[in-house]
Amino acid sequence: MKRKIFPFLLGMIAFIGYAQNSEITINISGLKTDKGKCMIYLYNSKKGYSAGPNKAINTATGKITNGKSTLVLKDTTDGEYVITVVHDENNNSKLDTNFLGMPKEGVGVSNNAKGSFGPPSYEDSKFKINKKAVTTNITIKYL
Repeated sequence: MKRKIFPFLLGMIAFIGYAQNSEITINISGLKTDKGKCMIYLYNSKKGYSAGPNKAINTATGKITNGKSTLVLKDTTDGEYVITVVHDENNNSKLDTNFLGMPKEGVGVSNNAKGSFGPPSYEDSKFKINKKAVTTNITIKYL
């Protein structure tokens, strides 16, 4: 019995070591004030990205200091992702928009992709993770 358990345990240890997830560090700059917080949303599909914050697979919030914020998402598996960032200046935990639906607060997207008459496309915003740690820089824009 002991001979059967030992190889099993070694196999499990090797599997656990191999299956560790990646970490994404997001450096956010261009914030016009230190008021409020940064909210980030992580998406792993075009459909989720198009649907908005309720379909994000991971979220985080961070403090702003000197117009910058750094957030870390842990336990992210290898794959294709898009990150969106909102400068929630009034701390109401949502992106405020005007009557046309345009953001009244700062926003940013991975790859600093730019949209025309709407948010940037999934294709322009996506990036891949295939290693243990990834760092991305996002600059907030105000309309």
